[in-house]
Parts: sequence; structure tokens; C-alpha cells
Amino acid sequence: MFLKYMIVFFVSMVPLIELRGAIPIAVGLGLPKLISFIISIIGNMLPVPIIYLFARKVLVWGKDKKYIGKFFTWCLLKGEKGGKKLETKAGRGLYFALFLFVGIPLPGTGAWTGTLAASILDLDFKRTIIAVMAGVLLAGLIMMAISFGLFEVIF
Repeated sequence: MFLKYMIVFFVSMVPLIELRGAIPIAVGLGLPKLISFIISIIGNMLPVPIIYLFARKVLVWGKDKKYIGKFFTWCLLKGEKGGKKLETKAGRGLYFALFLFVGIPLPGTGAWTGTLAASILDLDFKRTIIAVMAGVLLAGLIMMAISFGLFEVIF
């Protein structure tokens, strides 16, 4: 059982997959709903402060390196593009837009991308963490509803 929880935890930490993949995996493994939700949220949020504080510096450092340069440049461009798009559309509601960007469970719009965009835009650390955490909770609730069949009653 512990191994199954660790799988869910580590999958929720993987960029682009995050809890959007971890929660369906938890369902497939037959794990309890609440514990799966909590483990996915913790796993998804654990890298966020590290991403905010260090990802931009590491990506800038590695963008001109031989083997990792293309990937690091792609990550920087994706973060900049997402950040600029978010900033343009949101205006004064930037943190609410960040919350929605992270909270709508679509590929490429999770905590990693949102935090990287916030870091590139040099947004306030505390407000970024709050917006991303709220977004992760929303995405988790949506994925729980979809994965555990809570929408079957509605549709």
C-alpha cells in the first residue's frame, strides 16, 4: 500500500503530469479518495517554492549548454510565453488569473508552468504561492470529480 501512495506522490511532482495524472493513477490503484487527494496536493505543491526561487536561474544558466540548452531554452520560452499571455489578459487580476491558469486541469497549465511564469514575471512570492496553492486545490477537486465519477450523476 505504501508503494502505491509513493507512486501517486511522485507522479504528482512530475512536470506537465502533476496531480492531473496522479489522481487518475490513484483511482486505478484503488486508493481511498481523501488520502489520494491530500497526497497529490502535497506532491504537486512541494516543488513550487523551489521552482519559484531557483528554476529561472537554472534555466538561464543552462540555456547555452551543449546537451541541455535546447530543453532549457524551450522551458524559458514556454514560461515567458505563458507569463506574458497571463499578464496581458489579466491586467490587475494577475493573481486571480494565475489561480485559474493553474486550477483548470489542462495539459501545460499546472503548478510548474504557473510558478515558472510567475518567477519570470517576478511576481510576489507569497501571493504567487497562495494563488498556485488555490489553483492546485481547484484542479485537484476537478480531477477528483472526474476521476471518481462524480459527474456521472450530472451527465
